[in-house]
Amino acid sequence: MAQAMRPDPGHSLFATDGKPHPLQDTLLAVTLVLGVLSFVTAQFDSLHLLSSWSGLIGVLTGAYGQFISVTTRERFALIIGLGLSALGFYIGMAHGGLFGSVIGG
Repeated sequence: MAQAMRPDPGHSLFATDGKPHPLQDTLLAVTLVLGVLSFVTAQFDSLHLLSSWSGLIGVLTGAYGQFISVTTRERFALIIGLGLSALGFYIGMAHGGLFGSVIGG
């Protein structure tokens, strides 16, 4: 008897439920962009303001995204963005912090 083949989303790392999640996908994209921005700018001492602020905002958006995420795909990518944001934030804080020479010059 011929049967239709259906994908089994329960065994894939990037399993999805087939429904749109616009808020979760937006938070995922924002977290990844801020994480990459924070990590890359943390490599330069003079960009500590950008790396620390983008890292802090990336950590906050990623944490909220984890809180409301629905699928494994979202959680997996959010962890990548959170890690990059946290590393950029910490290195930016070591290079001068959130306010650096702006306050107390």
